[in-house]
Amino acid sequence: MPLPLKSLDQPTIEAWAVNEGKRRASSARLAWRLLTVFLTWCSEQPKYAQLLPLKNPAKSKRVKEALGKSATKSDVLQREQLGVWFSAVRQLQNPVISACLQMTLLTGARPGEVRTLRWEDVNTKWKGISLRDKVEGTREIPATPYIMHLLATLLRRTFTEEKTGKQVANPWVFSSPTSATGCLSEPNTPHTRACRAAGINGLTLNGLRRSFKSLTEWLEVPVGVVAQIQGHKPSATAEKHYTVRPLELLRVHHERIETWILEQAGIAFDPKAELIKLQLVS
Repeated sequence: MPLPLKSLDQPTIEAWAVNEGKRRASSARLAWRLLTVFLTWCSEQPKYAQLLPLKNPAKSKRVKEALGKSATKSDVLQREQLGVWFSAVRQLQNPVISACLQMTLLTGARPGEVRTLRWEDVNTKWKGISLRDKVEGTREIPATPYIMHLLATLLRRTFTEEKTGKQVANPWVFSSPTSATGCLSEPNTPHTRACRAAGINGLTLNGLRRSFKSLTEWLEVPVGVVAQIQGHKPSATAEKHYTVRPLELLRVHHERIETWILEQAGIAFDPKAELIKLQLVS
């Protein structure tokens, strides 16, 4: 960060990669990919291109070797662990974090997609949720009964704008009164604490997404349905060009998945029960 653009030559980046690769290879690989894209962009801008060599200095074989390859992740919740996981997560003192973690598992969405959900993205009339998808831009998934129940228990906060001094509604579903953006930051620490209490080791936030996909195997849900809910790109020609699933069809499968997961976790939930009305509070 303290180096000027013209100093980002190949030897400098290679030395950085060798040093960072010894301590935190995973973070360094992500940083390297971002740096590579950034320098490519710079080379296409007339005012920055003259500061860089003709070849992207981040594209180096030595850098790639120093950072190594990322290992395949396998952290996943087993069916028999659902009960203790839900019990520990539901006992978290912060109800916003608890609801966020449960929704991440029950939708199989990317943690960031859940965390940055806005109230305007929740359609209570048609029972749909619009997620900001990094692949397709946005995608619509069903708002299943238990997820709607979770969202209905959350408080709709307001905050004071610094410039105007006016009270405005916080747009984030998973809000935080202590965050500068008003949005919940990644709940890694609370989740790790809950997993430790449940006797589950090594389960990451992205492992919840992996768990959703793995648990659907018990129900033999069509692979294309699961991929569409999770926001994976279609892998077959028939999926890409000939299969169109409306929200209601996804709902049939998604509600079945949710019901089964809750049953395995030992959670008694009546989907016909009246939802708690959302409240607007300061």
